[in-house]
Amino acid sequence: MAKRYQYSLAALVCTSLLTACTAPGTSDSATRVEPAAHAEGVAPNLSLLSASQRSFLESDEPLRIMPSRLRLHQELVRRTPEQVVTYVADMMSAIEALAFNPERDLAFIPLDRESDDFNQWQVVKPQALNERSREPGPINLSRYANEWGGFPTFGRAPVAVTPEDLIAGHVDVAFAGVPQSMSSGNRDARNAPNAIRGVYAMIGREVHTLVDPFEVLSIVDYGNFNVDRMAVARSVDHISDMVAEIARTGALPFLVGGDFSVAYSSIRGVTAANPEQRLTVVHLGAHHNAEPPRHHPNSDRDSVYNLLNEGIVSGDQLIQVGLRGPQATPASLQWLRDQGVRYYTMAEVERSGWDAVMERVLAAAKATGKPVYITLDLSVFDPSEVVAAGRTVANGLTVRELTPLIRRLCAETDLAGMELMDFAPMLDTSLASATSSASMFNACLAGLAIRRLGIMEENYLAPLALDPIRRRR
Repeated sequence: MAKRYQYSLAALVCTSLLTACTAPGTSDSATRVEPAAHAEGVAPNLSLLSASQRSFLESDEPLRIMPSRLRLHQELVRRTPEQVVTYVADMMSAIEALAFNPERDLAFIPLDRESDDFNQWQVVKPQALNERSREPGPINLSRYANEWGGFPTFGRAPVAVTPEDLIAGHVDVAFAGVPQSMSSGNRDARNAPNAIRGVYAMIGREVHTLVDPFEVLSIVDYGNFNVDRMAVARSVDHISDMVAEIARTGALPFLVGGDFSVAYSSIRGVTAANPEQRLTVVHLGAHHNAEPPRHHPNSDRDSVYNLLNEGIVSGDQLIQVGLRGPQATPASLQWLRDQGVRYYTMAEVERSGWDAVMERVLAAAKATGKPVYITLDLSVFDPSEVVAAGRTVANGLTVRELTPLIRRLCAETDLAGMELMDFAPMLDTSLASATSSASMFNACLAGLAIRRLGIMEENYLAPLALDPIRRRR
């Protein structure tokens, strides 16, 4: 069974309805608080409870189905002693029913192991079945001399389909789509890779650096990785293997998901390609996604938890930016802090300002001395600007705010890869979200390009892009 947040909820609220408790962080008897007004009006209604029922109320178990102690108090006060006995018994039965029951529940999701097509979604076509033999290397799919013609690819890049293509083409960046949509949120992330392929604004000369990444870097489209669209768990190993396949060639994986459950597989894959080299992960998103697993061990909500719990990423090598929304509870933030995770909530952005927070994030990423992997959940953006996140939360970052952080991370650290997750194209037919998503990759590629050119100046901006009068001051 997965470990829950390992500290007492009593540190945050008084946990007993039956006895007095001490305010968090104190031992002074003068600060002792009576629970829920606290025991007033409740004690007479508890007179008929058995010892086991009283013990149940004193534990954290009721909070598994009740939103708060206050709500539980209200429910107990309005009932007679006889009704309280029935109410508590029903609560205990409901919580018992939450657990696995071998007489009632499937121990596993049945698969037809006799099927001839059991692995049809993940078998790579052998070389012998290729219709035409060719020398390894990227393939340009343009029909016309003008590169805008041909088939849509990420940034109009040539295509590579094998590791040999990546090696022969001395590829720096390999884009790949991971059309996984089985986790929570709005389930259209499977269409995100092709939506971004169709946005021609992904790659180009960025005014901030005045560098065209295509003139400096070797960039390819590595196609989509197949997933089992009916079982997230079955796709984990295949995604990890395909990402590791890219990383082992020396190319940087740039992935387009897919819901955020993919992040567990992708980061595991990058780590597997070089197990002796630990990663620093910069996670940009509204949700920490570090909830302990529930009935499904692989989902977007627990992907970060699994990475930490399995030691794939250590807490002091994880930086989270933009946290807000209902996942950011006192218990979950305390758990992250106990793991050594550095997180920057939107409350911190409000207090310190984005520029100050951005500098702290950059300093923290550089201080680790490890390669940096960027995982960007579209929920990091404010939905007024980017509406197509699978789980939007108000009061997020703007595209303009996040762009310099992405560019500088890619320019000023040793990048190990980047991914963009939880983009649901059906939520924004205007293509604005797709364009903003593509611009995040473009900012990173520009940062990589200036680093390749040997420009090591922090927060580099091209002189010709700046006001010449102000620069002389």
